[in-house]
Amino acid sequence: MLDRKVVKEFLEENFKESGMKIPKGIKKSELVETFCLYVEDDYYEWIKDNFKSFFNRWNPNWDWIRERIEHYLED
Repeated sequence: MLDRKVVKEFLEENFKESGMKIPKGIKKSELVETFCLYVEDDYYEWIKDNFKSFFNRWNPNWDWIRERIEHYLED
C-alpha cells in the first residue's frame, strides 16, 4: 500500500513543475486516493509478472537466483 502523504507530496510537486491545476469540483484528497488505487492496481500486476519472470514461470533456476542474491547483497 502506498503512503498517501508521500503520494500527495509527489502529486503537488509534479503539478507545480508541470503547471497543471486541479479543476474545481475535484477534491485533492479524492484525487490522491484515486491515483493511489490506480497505481496499486498496476503495481500488483507488475509484481505478478516479475514473480513469473524471476521464478522462470514456475521452473526456477536456483543457480541464477543465487547469483542475483549475491549481486544485490554486494550493493
